[in-house]
Amino acid sequence: MMAQTVGSWWMWLGFMVFIVAMIAVDILALRARGAHRVSVREAAGWSVFWILLALAFAALLWWYLLGSAGRSVADQKTLEYLTGYLIEKALGVDNLFVFLMIFSYFAVPPEYQQRVLLYGVLGAIVMRAVMIVGGALLIARYHWILYLFGAFLLLTGLRMLFFARRAPDLSRNPLLKWMRRHLRVTADYQGERFIVRRDGVRCVTPLLLVLVLIEVTDLVFAVDSIPAIFAVTTDPFIVFTSNIFAILGLRAMYFLLADMAERFRLLKYGLGLVLAFIGAKMLAAPWFKVPVGWALAVTGIILGVTVLASFAVSARRPAAH
Repeated sequence: MMAQTVGSWWMWLGFMVFIVAMIAVDILALRARGAHRVSVREAAGWSVFWILLALAFAALLWWYLLGSAGRSVADQKTLEYLTGYLIEKALGVDNLFVFLMIFSYFAVPPEYQQRVLLYGVLGAIVMRAVMIVGGALLIARYHWILYLFGAFLLLTGLRMLFFARRAPDLSRNPLLKWMRRHLRVTADYQGERFIVRRDGVRCVTPLLLVLVLIEVTDLVFAVDSIPAIFAVTTDPFIVFTSNIFAILGLRAMYFLLADMAERFRLLKYGLGLVLAFIGAKMLAAPWFKVPVGWALAVTGIILGVTVLASFAVSARRPAAH
């Protein structure tokens, strides 16, 4: 049996239609402009658009629940949505830095990155939907699994803190090694194509290897982010909507942050603290239930301080040189 939710069938259906419409607009806009380097101005515009859309949904959700369920439910569910959105957005930024590392390793031309990221977003939406449904069903049947999620998040956060400086070596990635051994890979890119024919033989381009690694990265990060959002709320509708809004803006945010990665060098420490805090919150629930408002405040403070400290360190380093 699924956990209790404020989302009625028509709200789920309406949100699904909205997602399909937004993805269709994204695809049509990409086709209309073709392969091109995304400017900071364009990326900033789309990033602001997605953030405002997520906040507009929060306002609409609050207004609807105010009339149908009362002020306390409206305030609680909207807070849960905003907290989940902030956590997922922050974890998504960390995900983007891994994308940047993959694109840099394969020297993917900027004009080809958009299509890969679009498919990455589509894959992430499908994976999150499956994992959210599975997680909600498990929690509804076995409530104690929340404590396993809490222990996992606490260990993940501590691991992130201790190994924040260690960058993964893609040349040793077992999946990449396997693909290079078993697939015919062209030496160069063929535009935005993933598969081509050479002398009558079907070959894959390096862009397909990049796409597979992006999708696997999405899956790995989903394993962290889904338990994190269930620490805030077990309402499947709130979990799903906050996740999807955070994901939809990732492609634009990537191009906004791609040239600023070094300025966020301390962000991973902040994310580690957030995950550790959320894990501890879940484990302490039988004795002390942390209000959602507190969780939102703590998460916002940790991320804000980390970002400001990152900018301060980045501004000081050139002067040291």
